[in-house]
Amino acid sequence: MKERNPAGESPEKKAAGIAAADLVTDGMVVGLGTGSTTAYTIAELGRRVDEGLDIIAVVTSYQSEMLAIQAGITLTSLAEHPNLDIAIDGADQIDSGLNVIKGGGAAHTREKVVSRSAERFVVVADESKVSEQLNHYVPLEVLPYAKEYVSQQILRIGGKPELRLASRKDGPVISDNGNFIIDASLGVIENPVVISAILSQIAGIVEHGIFTNADEVYIGKKDGSVEIMS
Repeated sequence: MKERNPAGESPEKKAAGIAAADLVTDGMVVGLGTGSTTAYTIAELGRRVDEGLDIIAVVTSYQSEMLAIQAGITLTSLAEHPNLDIAIDGADQIDSGLNVIKGGGAAHTREKVVSRSAERFVVVADESKVSEQLNHYVPLEVLPYAKEYVSQQILRIGGKPELRLASRKDGPVISDNGNFIIDASLGVIENPVVISAILSQIAGIVEHGIFTNADEVYIGKKDGSVEIMS
């Protein structure tokens, strides 16, 4: 299966993804996120499963499901295992306080549910994703019925909403849940907790891409080393 942003092998992403995979031990129920860095985690876990690692996993998207199946990882669901030992996922941007923006792959609703279900939430990324403050656009999963209302509310709080369009089909991107994605540019986000609460109060937004619950962040460097932020 092709990655969302195929660009050849990335030593930074590979280093972070593999380092986080080393946190997984026998008997764990693991949440597997979506994206190019997490794909390295899934591949590494598949390699270890071949060597005898005994785990089961909950996935966050069709992409991670297909990658996990290809890797030979046994899948389960939150209905069967609502409490996860660890969740590992990527990021679009990370600030110095370990606040994260996710949703470039339009999977942030399921990713947030999985991350909140886990005892330990670990984010993996390359060093280009780290910023002192968040200033990346915030993906919003929105009910199609509420598209215009949500856009108006984003404008009212000083943001700029943009409906995400598909690259290989006419019309908008549709999430795995059947909803639209609006990318909201909000400038520098000085207080992610406050903005998170404001977005959560807007009717029609199923979920937004600000995550404030990361326990650790594994940052892959160009030389193959990994910095751990906690």
